[in-house]
Amino acid sequence: MTSAALHPTLARVQSFAFSGIEAIPVTVEVQISSGLPAFLLVGLADKAVGEAKERVKAALTAMGLALPPKRILINLTPADLLKEGAHFDLPIALGLLIAMGLLDVEALSEYAALGELSLDGRLNPVHGVLSASLGAAEQELGLICPASQEREARWTNYAHDVLAPETLIALMAHFRGEQVLPTTTAPEHHPKEYGPDFADIKGMTIGRRALEIAAAGGHSALLNGPPGGGKSMLASRLPSILPDLTAEETLEASRIHSISGMLENGHLIVRPPYRAPHHSASLAALIGGGAKARPGEVSLAHHGVLFLDELPEFARNSLEALRQPLETGNVTISRVARHTTYPARFQLIAAMNPCRCGHLGDPEQNCRKAPRCGDDYAGRISGPMLDRIDLYVTIDPLPPNLMTRAPCGENSAAIRARVITARHQQYARQGAANAHTNPDLFVMDDDARSVIEHAALRLKLSNRGMTRLMRVSRTIADLEGTTEVQRHHVTEALSFRRR
Repeated sequence: MTSAALHPTLARVQSFAFSGIEAIPVTVEVQISSGLPAFLLVGLADKAVGEAKERVKAALTAMGLALPPKRILINLTPADLLKEGAHFDLPIALGLLIAMGLLDVEALSEYAALGELSLDGRLNPVHGVLSASLGAAEQELGLICPASQEREARWTNYAHDVLAPETLIALMAHFRGEQVLPTTTAPEHHPKEYGPDFADIKGMTIGRRALEIAAAGGHSALLNGPPGGGKSMLASRLPSILPDLTAEETLEASRIHSISGMLENGHLIVRPPYRAPHHSASLAALIGGGAKARPGEVSLAHHGVLFLDELPEFARNSLEALRQPLETGNVTISRVARHTTYPARFQLIAAMNPCRCGHLGDPEQNCRKAPRCGDDYAGRISGPMLDRIDLYVTIDPLPPNLMTRAPCGENSAAIRARVITARHQQYARQGAANAHTNPDLFVMDDDARSVIEHAALRLKLSNRGMTRLMRVSRTIADLEGTTEVQRHHVTEALSFRRR
């Protein structure tokens, strides 16, 4: 016999709090006892959770119910875990209905619940349903969530029941046997959208080649050229040649978007995301943070592309903060009370003008500060940050006569096929893309090693720079389909190193 059966006025309902993308089990305990009328909520709740009692009271009133004039205590356990968000409204309301004897505790013992209540009893969507669904499945529980998020909940909780009512009264009627909530079929994948096509681009042979290499190996790249030369156009087409996300990558990327409330219509992220924040973005917006330690652009771009246009215009501290996630693939947001870690394995593509006015190298349009203005502008990006960029590409715009007459280039589907083949070779060989692999696993001939060693001495490459040179060389060899890195692979990789 359960404790709830021994104490009719005590009810327990399972829910979740979130730390990063992980769902942490939280038990909502509701006790109604004799004493002066009061409604108390304890358990380290934030303001949104504390306001739940007013929303719950209003929702019950809309159903024609009133709370008993007794002492009502809501406890969220574990008590030392910070509880944030309005999604505790629904488990609190269900706990009250159980404690009031209006719902059977046994029926609800097989479910976890989350959802925000409107004043009229409707259930509003909340963040983190995908992670909560996964957490419920791990506990072998069903999930109760808002109707608009049923598809999202079913992706990872298909082995257990998912209830998605429109209103609290509809859920109550379901458990009382007065009506049955409708269920949907298994969720369908959103049609794949590849975005703008490389066939739209004329010329730019070097830029196209650099982005194909970047896509094949997961490398970072910096595009440098005058304004209007096509840098942003190239970058926006990179996702169209990237492979689909694997099942594991899809779940990780989708959980981040779910926690952020950005999972559209419950469809999972099956294509690499593309994020392009403005250079005025704050450190918290780019890296993550804020009062509730929400994921930033680097995490929303997980397993996808983070495009930073006008790179030198970003705040220096924001650019320096990118160094850690570029190396580790995750970002940790530290607060006094806790540390929150989000995945952030993104592909950095950046673009910049040669100088602030953008006309460095053009004698007719150079400003009077040339060439010093170019050095000053590039100096806004630190050496350690530049050292983490694999490919440095100079974009030269097409002359007007070629712009109108040049044929369109190769389409994205053909390039994507080569990229997928190269990626398959990498995963078969080392289980990861070349950009995240120890170069000791690469097979190189003696000529290739000699060129790398000579280039490292002449260009004064750091150990990191040498490592990235070897990784790019390996990717070029994969695109060619050779098992051994050869001299010409290294020389092409060197052509994309910053001088």
